[in-house]
Amino acid sequence: QVQLVESGGGLVQAGGSLRLSCAASGIIFSISAMGWYRQSPGKQRELVARIQSGGSTIYADSVKGRFIISRDNAKNTVYLQMNSLKPEDTSVYYCYALLGYDRWGRGTQVTVSS
Repeated sequence: QVQLVESGGGLVQAGGSLRLSCAASGIIFSISAMGWYRQSPGKQRELVARIQSGGSTIYADSVKGRFIISRDNAKNTVYLQMNSLKPEDTSVYYCYALLGYDRWGRGTQVTVSS
């Protein structure tokens, strides 16, 4: 069974940067898309960024120009470089992979202090 393991969350001051990583492991034939979503208490999970196997990307308007998603297909790993972080970016960030079915990581906490 495929597992997604996230790393790189933590506490950072506003204006700072963090880099999230997510590695997929297990029996993997192909991953169509990988991405990052986030969910704060009392809110729905929302898309942050998503990248297709060919490299095309989608970003939430709130992170455009600040976050960069990238992917290493050989390593089945997706990254999220988060720059100019704001307190409103505080959330649990979940890794996502589309393998013919949806697969989610357990989440990593990102906290941005003002």
